[in-house]
Amino acid sequence: MPATPAAPAEPREEKRNGTNTIGDTTLLQSKEHRDLLDVIDRLRSQGLSRFVDLPQIIVCGDQSSGKSSALEAISGMSFPTKDNLCTRFATELILRRSPKTGVAISIRPGADRTDEEKKKLKAFKYKDTLENLDLGRVVEEAKSSMGLNNGSSDRVFSADVLCVEISGPSQPHLTMVDLPGLFLAGNKDQSQTDAALVESLVLSYMKNRRTIILAVVSAKSDFALQQVTSHARKQDPDGTRTLGLITKPDTLDKGSESERYYIDLAQNRDVHFQLGWHVLRNRGFSERCQSSGARDAAEAEFFSTDPWKTLQPSQMGVGALRTRLSNVLRGQIVSQLPDVLADIAKGIEESNHTLQKLGDSRATLRDQRQYLITIGSEFMKLAKEAVDGGYTDPFFEDSDHKDRRLRAVIQNTLSDFARDMRLKGHSVSIAEGSEPSNGKTRPPTISRAAYIEKVKKLMMENRGRELPGTYNPMLVAQMFREQCQPWEAMVDSLLTRTFHSATRAVAAILLHVADKERAASLSRTVVGPLLQRIQRELRQKAEEVLRPHISGHPITYNHYLTDNVQRAQSDRRRARMEQRMKSFFKAGKIPDGIANHKFDMSMLLSDLVDNTEPDMDTYSCSMAVDTMEAYYKVSQKTLIDSISTLAIEAFLMKKLPSLLSPKVIYELPDSVVERIAAESPESVAERAQAGEKLAVLEAALSELRRMGIDGDTGGLEVDDGQV
Repeated sequence: MPATPAAPAEPREEKRNGTNTIGDTTLLQSKEHRDLLDVIDRLRSQGLSRFVDLPQIIVCGDQSSGKSSALEAISGMSFPTKDNLCTRFATELILRRSPKTGVAISIRPGADRTDEEKKKLKAFKYKDTLENLDLGRVVEEAKSSMGLNNGSSDRVFSADVLCVEISGPSQPHLTMVDLPGLFLAGNKDQSQTDAALVESLVLSYMKNRRTIILAVVSAKSDFALQQVTSHARKQDPDGTRTLGLITKPDTLDKGSESERYYIDLAQNRDVHFQLGWHVLRNRGFSERCQSSGARDAAEAEFFSTDPWKTLQPSQMGVGALRTRLSNVLRGQIVSQLPDVLADIAKGIEESNHTLQKLGDSRATLRDQRQYLITIGSEFMKLAKEAVDGGYTDPFFEDSDHKDRRLRAVIQNTLSDFARDMRLKGHSVSIAEGSEPSNGKTRPPTISRAAYIEKVKKLMMENRGRELPGTYNPMLVAQMFREQCQPWEAMVDSLLTRTFHSATRAVAAILLHVADKERAASLSRTVVGPLLQRIQRELRQKAEEVLRPHISGHPITYNHYLTDNVQRAQSDRRRARMEQRMKSFFKAGKIPDGIANHKFDMSMLLSDLVDNTEPDMDTYSCSMAVDTMEAYYKVSQKTLIDSISTLAIEAFLMKKLPSLLSPKVIYELPDSVVERIAAESPESVAERAQAGEKLAVLEAALSELRRMGIDGDTGGLEVDDGQV
């Protein structure tokens, strides 16, 4: 590491391009602006970016694109210009306006580091003046600390971040992340595998929806051969968060097609980005020892010539670039802060829920049983709400999981069952007309006359001691059993659907109140066997309800039986009387237009009364059919209600909340409790991760509140700063 740092030099006020250096404006000196960037940097240093995307500017480009020279011009610090993969990690460049000049360098460990490695990396510190800094040497020492210079190490790239903070009176308020340069072809220093790793690292930053992409393109190379804008357009297809930066424009031949192309590109006429393009002149090799002032003067002179002077001043030069980047970053932070706060709040809620599911550490059997009782209590609460149809818990608000609202699912299923029983619960539909169905309807239709003829055959086969014109009561039982044949299959289907709905709801509740491993263990060891017992008892009860209907003798004391019989017979008599009256008056030949017409009342009455059925077998069969149909309607309603209340409600719904009751947990053998509730290494790790995440998120929220930042404007009065 470098020796003891020298005392910071006194602030200097350089003049560049005839103005104060590095965007000396009220905007860039704004305390609110600095506070805004500082709070985001602190949140990032606390590890918040591992869990919540934070606004940032990333500097990316192909190797030899002039990225390092651009950063040097922006910061005033000498960056290593060796492009053969000299940096195998991201570098965060933090620029802050301050009365005194200074440099502070540290390493922010990646999330994949152990606690011991994090401690070692956090010990990497450097403070000095800008003039004394040898960043190349610091980078090499940082690589060694990260294990990238160790030949025995498998690390080629690191998730660690080198943080370089530069302060001074001429610095803007700006934070950028410099990424390794993209490349395609390998050589002795970098392989094809290295190229893929660099691309993966760059894309991981680009994908962040709150990242501003500073895409560096060298005018010295063919634009089509440079990868950076292709990647940027894939990750930011609308171009809303990409700013293009053209470097080395002085290498273009005057008046050439290439020069014309890059002028058009800078004017946003080719590859369009909503943030536009900027042009920067880099130091040449012969100018490598040139001072910052001389560099800026040479740049200003270059941009005063054709065709570059046709561009807007805000599009050219390092001074305008500093202002532009600072404004873009500040605007991104202000616009994204409400969403950042929302993500933090959501992450806190998720972490608390994870920790709640995992519970406290469980070392003893007593702790383990208490943990299961806690899970069981929460399960009973949610299961009861699901069964009762209360749905007050947020658990039921997820519109993508409507099967959690079990009462609604069961109610709808039973309504469908009742409808299907009415429409499809009989073997045949008996119609008064004479037209049979075409065989495609379900159930098939048969005329009443044809059905009576079938019943006659049954009656002949089942004659007992009944008098002529009457029928054996067992005839009704046989007709009814044939008519209700579909019931058994329909009830079986109903039981399957309702039980599966209950099982899905129980599984969802289990996963909500316990972690995945515990939920699976409870389901396998406790809940599953109890559900199987409930299913057996449910089917036994349904069979008990159904059996008298499909195999017993018809029995009912419901007066609707005789009502339905009489109503059916009355309807048929009415239809016959109407038909006979029409025939009677038609035979009387009543003249048209005659309102009053005399007829023989006794003849009309005789005609209406003469309506007896001479065939005693037909008469008795007709009576039997009426009785069977009336009994079918009464039994069907009884079955629907009985299956719903005596089976599904009593043997399924009411038993679900008690699946994990305290009594069930208390009676579990110690060995079972230990097997279910003892913590696995995965659970211990998950609790640690959730606890760490919660701590980071709560610290971030506390930091934002301390700054007075709310969810609308960030609590800071900051101008939009449009350039």
